[in-house]
Amino acid sequence: MKGQLTTHVLDTSRGRPAEGMRIQLWVRSSLGKAPQLIKEAQTNADGRVDAPLLSRGELHFGEYELVFDVGGYFGDRSFLNQVPVRFIVDDPAANYHIPLLVAPGGYSTYRGS
Repeated sequence: MKGQLTTHVLDTSRGRPAEGMRIQLWVRSSLGKAPQLIKEAQTNADGRVDAPLLSRGELHFGEYELVFDVGGYFGDRSFLNQVPVRFIVDDPAANYHIPLLVAPGGYSTYRGS
């Protein structure tokens, strides 16, 4: 069975999901090619996107980058603008869940389950 890519965003300054944050998904290439935008999404009331960013069968070996529009979400309160998270898919059959915990002045991420 093929894996999938999902994410969610928590606003740690307010203690709730980050609704309405824009997210871009890029695929990166080590062959000297420019990164390619493959998906754009926005978080829902639960801080998640409505469907996996990459569904089963769409996830492939390689380097990817999620770019979270933190500045657009927090507005004038934000020190941060865009938060990029680069990661490697070395097993396309596995599930990759990349959460972002964010406040106007800092963030944390990890590989979730």
